[in-house]
Amino acid sequence: MLLDTPICDFGRKAPAFNLSDSDGRMHSLDDVMGEKGLLVAFICNHCPYVQAIIDRLVADAKALQEDGIGVVGIMSNDYTYVPSDSPDNMKKFATQHGMTFPYLVDETQEVGKAYGAVCTPDFFGFNTNGELQYRGRLDDAKMDGDVENRTPELLDAMRQIAKTGRGPEAQASSMGCSIKWKE
Repeated sequence: MLLDTPICDFGRKAPAFNLSDSDGRMHSLDDVMGEKGLLVAFICNHCPYVQAIIDRLVADAKALQEDGIGVVGIMSNDYTYVPSDSPDNMKKFATQHGMTFPYLVDETQEVGKAYGAVCTPDFFGFNTNGELQYRGRLDDAKMDGDVENRTPELLDAMRQIAKTGRGPEAQASSMGCSIKWKE
């Protein structure tokens, strides 16, 4: 099911978490927070929307990390329902796409629910105080669009947040596949 993300709830605090990557290493909110902010990306392996943007996301994430902004990917889908999103497949997906950020499994789905994530991809951009400043899309390129001439909205927003502590007033919703919640 295709869903759009809600409008940014400016100033909402980032919920704390402690999740493992596919190797069992634990990562907390404090561990992944950068000196200039944090991008939390709810993604998964199987979603065609994530597959369409993953290489651009990884490139933008590397640029953000170089700018002192932390980045984390979180997979909240019920992987017993969608086996291609299992931790083993997450590890393969991360390696295949050269992810430079932790890709964590939200086994209980409590973190996805605490953040209010609705789809994959769903992006949450926080300032250094852990206050939400961005809830929008990666860029303006369509699924099969002109990626060479895209406007990197997420990258630009996170850089603005790093400089000013505030995100842009105008934000376009991200869209993607619904998170597969457990029954």
